This record gives sequence, structure tokens and C-alpha cells, in this order.
Amino acid sequence: VQLQASGGGLVQAGGSLRLSCEVSGGILSSNLMGWFRQAPEKEREFVGYIRWGYGTTYYGDSVKGRFTISRDKAKKMVYLQMNSLKPEDTAIYYCAKGSNTDRWDYWGQGTLVTVSS
Repeated sequence: VQLQASGGGLVQAGGSLRLSCEVSGGILSSNLMGWFRQAPEKEREFVGYIRWGYGTTYYGDSVKGRFTISRDKAKKMVYLQMNSLKPEDTAIYYCAKGSNTDRWDYWGQGTLVTVSS
């Protein structure tokens, strides 16, 4: 399984950006596709996930109401729509494939999001 994240860039505070994650290889309905981020000198932070089969989503408190995760099963793509961006959203964003919320087996290479004030 390979994950390829893309779509990062520089955006002003209050703006929007959509990240994409292309999934190569097998993926089961029970799998989770998650997004994480890591800001400079900070620990990795959970952003949210989507369950591949049902499409149910779950978000971390810091992004709830601003970020939306979706997926296109036919294209094997996962998206992270980020709205109302804040400077504190600046980080490298990673997509990951997991068996459950405690086990993330595969990671993409990350894409940098920079939010200017």
C-alpha cells in the first residue's frame, strides 16, 4: 500500500485549502483513512478519519466544524477540506491508512500547509 498526499501550499488566515491522498493497493471497507499533522517542534496531532466503507467521520477537537474529510471510492482518493484556516493550522499534513484508531499501518509522505496571518 502506498499513500500519496498532495495539495499543500500557502494560504492566508481565513482561507481554504483541499488536500488529497491517493491510495495505491488494497483497502477494505473496515479500514480507516486518517489525517494527521505535525507542526514544527510539536508532536503529531490527530486531525480526523473516515471509515472507508460507510464513510463515517470523526474529527479532533481543534478542527471540528472547520475541516471535512471525504473519500471517492472509485478513484481511491481521500480528501481533507480545510476551511477557516488559522495560523496554528500550519503543519505538515499526513494521510494514513489504519486497521483501527490505535493502529495506523501505512503513512504518506506529508504535504506542507502554511497559513499566514
